[in-house]
Amino acid sequence: MTEQPSDLVPSYDELMWPTLKALKAMGGSASNEELLSKVIEIERISDDVAAVLHKDKRQTKLNYNLAWAKTYLKRVGALENSARGVWAVTDQGERMTEAAVRDVPGRVRREDYERKRQETIAGPTSEEAVARDAPPPEEGWKDRLLATMQAMSPSAFERLAQRLLREAGFTKVEVTGRSGDGGIDGVGVLRVNLLSFNTFFQCKRYQGTVGSGAVRDFRGAMVGRSDKGLIITTGTFSNDAKREATRDGAPAIDLIDGDQLCELLKTLKLGVNTELVERIVIDDVWFSQV
Repeated sequence: MTEQPSDLVPSYDELMWPTLKALKAMGGSASNEELLSKVIEIERISDDVAAVLHKDKRQTKLNYNLAWAKTYLKRVGALENSARGVWAVTDQGERMTEAAVRDVPGRVRREDYERKRQETIAGPTSEEAVARDAPPPEEGWKDRLLATMQAMSPSAFERLAQRLLREAGFTKVEVTGRSGDGGIDGVGVLRVNLLSFNTFFQCKRYQGTVGSGAVRDFRGAMVGRSDKGLIITTGTFSNDAKREATRDGAPAIDLIDGDQLCELLKTLKLGVNTELVERIVIDDVWFSQV
């Protein structure tokens, strides 16, 4: 029986050592997107395999498994990540061997088993202990947010993109939405220091993967009319689409996929609020001194 691309996607444990290798090759740190691209490169993962969608339809299965690989490596102190989504190798991660990395899943399971055993006796000890059972940080709220945006009307999603660009520093942002205009949904001006760039944008509100054909068609519509192009989607972009967007000799097009769109909305606080949960701690020492 011929193996399907979905059967060839590396599991999270198979991705842990490549994750460390990729980060080291990039100087010890990388964004999520950079790390994914480097893992694909060094592991020679085919486009068909890299394009397999996870069941949530907002990301690839490879990206989902890579999120778990990063989470497990962070659990054992091999990686750390900043609030801006940059992952870095720790000193402990630098010293880890491939054999040590293979033991990480078992090590985490043993720690979880022991913790749960202790909690059975004494009850949960902290919010941090409970949080260890949570899915990777890429999950949860992003799924709900993307489902909300996918339920919006096309015109409402275009208005959301307009507001997003304005909040991000664009001026003169207009939604055109003219049919037969090569998929161009709007235009704005981005000013960088003394320079201004006229930017066309396209909004793709759907599940699934945007292919290279959509990028080529959009570029064909904007060439000679705009300095820059931007495609925003609630889905994901294929590797061919990413390569086409930065192809040598052609105007570069910036791509914002569903995951990045969620992060932007969170950063700009557009419909996404971060709540601080109150934690009450009993000071036993204080009571003992009364």
